[in-house]
Order: sequence, then C-alpha cells, then structure tokens
Amino acid sequence: MANQVVSLSLPGGTAQPQDADVVIIGGGIMGVSAAFHLAEAGVRNIVVVERSGLGTGSSAKPLGGVRATFSDPANVALGKRSLDAYGRFGERFGVDIGLRRVGYLFLCRSAAEVADCEASVTVQNQFGSNSRMVSPDEAAAINPFLNPAVLQAASYSPEDGFAEPAKAVAAYARAAEAAGVVFLTGTEVLSVETAAGAIRSVTTNRGTIRTDAVVCAAGAWSRHVGQMVGVELPVTPVRRQIGMTRQQAAPYPDVPFTLDLSTTMYFHNYGNGMLLGISNQQAPGFGRDFSYEWVGEFSAAARICAPSLAEPDLEFGWAGLYENTPDHNALIGASGEVSGFFYATGFSGHGFLQGPAVGELVRDLYLGREGFMDLSTFSADRFNGDAALVREVHII
Repeated sequence: MANQVVSLSLPGGTAQPQDADVVIIGGGIMGVSAAFHLAEAGVRNIVVVERSGLGTGSSAKPLGGVRATFSDPANVALGKRSLDAYGRFGERFGVDIGLRRVGYLFLCRSAAEVADCEASVTVQNQFGSNSRMVSPDEAAAINPFLNPAVLQAASYSPEDGFAEPAKAVAAYARAAEAAGVVFLTGTEVLSVETAAGAIRSVTTNRGTIRTDAVVCAAGAWSRHVGQMVGVELPVTPVRRQIGMTRQQAAPYPDVPFTLDLSTTMYFHNYGNGMLLGISNQQAPGFGRDFSYEWVGEFSAAARICAPSLAEPDLEFGWAGLYENTPDHNALIGASGEVSGFFYATGFSGHGFLQGPAVGELVRDLYLGREGFMDLSTFSADRFNGDAALVREVHII
C-alpha cells in the first residue's frame, strides 16, 4: 500500500491554529451544534477537529428520526427542545433539512408495553407534546401496513417525524464557520495533554493546539478520547444497519415512523420506497460494512406486525455505528476530575434527534451558566458506585 500523504495546511494555506479557547473533538451533529451555539454566544477561537469529513460518523445515515417520544423526563426535554429547533431550522438557517412530521407510532403487543407507553404519554404531554394512545384499529388506520389483530394498543405522536442529518450538520457548520469557527477535517487527535488536573493542549497529526478546554463529541470513538485524559466514558461501538426498498412508480401510503417495541423492527417512507431496519444483536466493534444477515430477523418480525413488508426487495442499504452506553442513554457533562474537559456522547442511536438541545447545554456548561435542564441524569459518574441509571422505554 502506498504511503498516505497528509496535508498539514487547511484550504487556502492556513496552518492549524496554535491556540484555541475550545477544541471540539468530533464533527458530527454534536460537534457542529456545540460549535455553533458556543460561537453564537460570543465564544471565539473555537476549533473543531474531525478525523474524516463532517457528518461522516454516526450522523451519516440518510434519514434520522426526530421525536420527543421518550419515557424518561430528561430525554423528553432534550427531544422536545430539539424537535422545536428543527421545526425552526428553515427560518433560522435558510436550509430545508427535509423535515417531515409524519409522526411516530410505537406498537404495543403486551400489557406491560401498554402500561409503559401510557405512562410515557403522560410525561410527554407534560412537556407540551400531543402524543396519545390509540387502539389497534386506529393504529392500522394510521398505518395500513399493520395487522391490528396482533396489537394491544399503540402510542402515536403526530408532531414527530424524520429529517436529513447531513443537511442539518452542513447548516450548523456553515453558520459556525461564518462566526469564526475553524474546522480541521482529515485531522486525527493523537493525544490530549493535561497538567495539574487541567486541560493544556491537544496534539493532532498536524501539530499541537494549546487550549484550556476540550469537548469530546467523538461518538463511538469517545472512550479512547476519555482515556487520553484519564476520564472513563463507557461508550461501546455497535453496528446498526438499514435497508431501502426499490423506488416504485407510485408512492406507498404515507405512514408514521413505526416501531415495534417487542422486536425493535421499524420502518417508514423513503421517497417512493420504504426504509426498513431492526436493532438486531451485534458484537461490539467499529466495522461498518453493510450486509444482509439482519433481513431474516426483520422479515420474521414483519410477518407478525406488517406482513406485506416481509422478504423486502432492497435496492441498497447503509451501515453505521451506535455509540452505546451501559444504560443506552447519553453522557453529557463536565469532568469533575479534569478541569476543562466536557463531553457530549453515548447517545445510543438518538444523537441526531437530541443534537440542537445538547449544543445549547454544552455552551452553558462551558460558560458556567445554568442550562434549561438539570444534567445530573446524564453524568458519566452515574456508572460509578450506586448511582441510579436511566431507564428509558423508547430505546430502539
């Protein structure tokens, strides 16, 4: 293999900055949202370091769900605030991110699932959502692919939907760059240096940046970044795959983003085709090669809930990484061990839908001001000792 040549200059011949007030590691939705919100608040000398291209990690999937449909109040707060932000994206950034408010439909096939969703709906409505429980026949009327005979109920949140992560990442990045943020793509962090319990610098393949603050938004690679400064960030990479059926001459009926709680099967429209997936068990690892072994498990689930979607004719697919924590909930906070080390990672498949709100929270953490919500739920310290873990029903 030929040796890889890495340019040490940015476009236009600008060298990597030698100093920064903040270095953000990771150029996905979390990194660019944090950069934008910090710059908007007047923070200067922000550098975002991304080993590949912006939005090429977990944010690279073609469509991403946006919802406030969770059971834990903290997750509902993050989802609702972000959903509202995405609703204003066109007005604020002049960009169409492909937001379609088709709703979310969570299918319940047991009494326990019904009880969980009923409790979740109560919490969601306390935050201003308009979700509600629907009967099996109502669910089938909303989504004609469904077999109502196997359902006990469903929760329906009509304001939720999906959008295109790449467009949101690009919009945040353009606005941040216009405010003076420097983006270093194709740049790998080799080490983060500390002294006397505080951040001192970040070394990349381009050189060293002196800084007092680092934000880890490295997604599936965050554990390694934490290890550089002696902070445990329990994030494990797990491959997830989706498939897209062939585009039809006429569109399928418009349906919500539909998920079966019992099997984790999910599906929604994709142009004149359908996007299909299931959160089947995968061994941890960074592999992102697409394969078809999940389709059999999807078809087995579809035969129960949505028989006409079984044995799908897939035109192409996508494989990416979930950044899972032990309780499948986010890590957001500031290290109590290393001054100047902040983290926003471990979103376990829900990063895009929580990205705008998390960018605000990172801004407030850095500025030392009170945010719109209590972040203790998401502290990495919850995995130490007897701290209570987050129980979230609506994890797929």
